[in-house]
Amino acid sequence: MLTIGRRAVGKGQPAYIIGEIGLNHNGDIEIAKKLIDVAAFAGCDAVKFQKRDPETCVPPEQRNVLRETPWGTMTYLEYRHAVEFGEDQYAEIDRYCKAKEIDWFVSCWDASSVGFTEKFSPVCYKIASATLTDLSLMRRIASTRRPVMLSTGMSTMEEIDAAVNVFDREQLLIAHATSAYPCKAEEINLRMIHVLRDTYADVPIGYSGHEVGLQITLAAVALGAAFVERHITLDRTMWGSDHAASVEPQGLIRLCRDIRVIEQAMGDGVKRVYDSELPIRKKLRRVGIADLQGQAK
Repeated sequence: MLTIGRRAVGKGQPAYIIGEIGLNHNGDIEIAKKLIDVAAFAGCDAVKFQKRDPETCVPPEQRNVLRETPWGTMTYLEYRHAVEFGEDQYAEIDRYCKAKEIDWFVSCWDASSVGFTEKFSPVCYKIASATLTDLSLMRRIASTRRPVMLSTGMSTMEEIDAAVNVFDREQLLIAHATSAYPCKAEEINLRMIHVLRDTYADVPIGYSGHEVGLQITLAAVALGAAFVERHITLDRTMWGSDHAASVEPQGLIRLCRDIRVIEQAMGDGVKRVYDSELPIRKKLRRVGIADLQGQAK
């Protein structure tokens, strides 16, 4: 168990719920703030963004590829700059999240983005599935000594094990994930939550979902996920690659509500007769324990 921001995360603790804003703000700080509002109102513990240096992350062969966007036709490099928040926007995000009493953090896609994010003392970092094999980036993130969520989509167990060995177990959380957007139910494989928990017994295991609907994320909580993450959007029909696999405001409200109901219902596994059962037991139970024992002889 470890602490992220205001919350302990791990065995015996309520699931830490993350609303993944990612790039669903479409480069607009006002959309980002509306999504923070939605997450805070629904009951999320944190929101997450993505941070890249486009000059580092966009491959040379893709830089001048033309792309149709809501802002007109532009090169892919220009588009990546258009949707990337800078220091002023993240300062506003930091201020706004503190006012809303909700944690925020990012997945960094390059080392310079880690240095940028450190200015804001984030509660943790996320390793995106796409960067799970980038050992130099992970070493840079590990050096911050902050908690780290490692997402395991499109990865083999050997690749996961190599990534896990970069970090001290005391700072690590691992998320089961399948990197398809949206993801088919038959490719989600929720039993991997138990496999990861058995393999890395001292690390909190969670779930990062890209499916349509809420059922699978709720099932992950019932299977013991210590944290869950879902992409969130104001409207699934908005322009952008992640909106279709995201949860809209009313769905996020239901998801957070139902996660907390499931946690209450899971109990402790100790069989007991509840006070609420006693009147019904007295009215309907026809054979007492003494009679039952007599019948068994």
